[in-house]
Amino acid sequence: MGCPVAYLPGLTMRRIADLYPGEAKTDAKDAFIIADAARAMPHTLRAIDGQDETIAELEMIVGFDDDLAGEATRVANRLHGLLTQIHPSLERVLGPRLQHPAVLTLLERFGSPAQIRKAGRRRLVTLLRPKAPRMAERLVEDIFAALDEQTVTVPGTEAAALIVPSLANSLTAVLDQRKLLAGRIEELLEAHPLSKVLTSMPGVGVRTGARILIEVGDGSTFPTAGHLAAYAGLAPATRSSGSSIRGEQPSRRGNKQLKRAFFLSAFAALGDPVSRAYYDKKIAQGKHHTQALLCLARRRADVLFAMLRDGTFYEPQPAKAA
Repeated sequence: MGCPVAYLPGLTMRRIADLYPGEAKTDAKDAFIIADAARAMPHTLRAIDGQDETIAELEMIVGFDDDLAGEATRVANRLHGLLTQIHPSLERVLGPRLQHPAVLTLLERFGSPAQIRKAGRRRLVTLLRPKAPRMAERLVEDIFAALDEQTVTVPGTEAAALIVPSLANSLTAVLDQRKLLAGRIEELLEAHPLSKVLTSMPGVGVRTGARILIEVGDGSTFPTAGHLAAYAGLAPATRSSGSSIRGEQPSRRGNKQLKRAFFLSAFAALGDPVSRAYYDKKIAQGKHHTQALLCLARRRADVLFAMLRDGTFYEPQPAKAA
């Protein structure tokens, strides 16, 4: 019909409802509050644009991928805990590589230190070489060195030998699903006109670019870069009351998923010379690692807003010496 459409976020709506008399919560009252908020406080509304099929499909697939990422983390943590409980030395070797296909293949086949030792070096190298050609022999040597460090068999090791292969198999299945989804996400992202603009920025990969595209779109719903940063929870909030002045602190509001995407992209962009120089500058000013990354993410939000507004690719502009 050509009419602009917007919605009032639920938390904002409940806070506004406290300004109206009465404790009743009915559909009629809620409708009146929403309508009155749209009339008197239009800044509380979030605009809704008709999403195209690509973004709608991306949102569904990326949401499922986020669920799989959480499941992978849960299963991996369970494996870390079991290995630490029965053989800490072995966990120190396998833990950092726990999601590597070679390590998962090993744990699926042999779930206890005794079974790994019984298999022998040659059999393990033959098993792992297809998954890790350059790392197989070194990994096997590190595993047997770790096995020699512990001579005590911890109670419950036999039970863990039944659980570890099952968890390793579950983790492998989840990671395989994420690989399939990553291919589909990349196809959908490349089909969107803004994909080249987003991925031209250092640190923005397929999953990060898809999340930013879902949450921000073409950026037309944000009047300024400051509005985008505030929506992402990257704009600092001033907290002061009377004589208690605590200055500016990181905002606890905003879109958590978008904030995470900006934060992860800022961390990934530390290999870029311009981003690294800005990060080092903030560290030199006395900020710790997380604060410096948030500052870098805030700066990158400004750059991304300008890129979406003008439809231009990322162009590094090193800071000039004063």
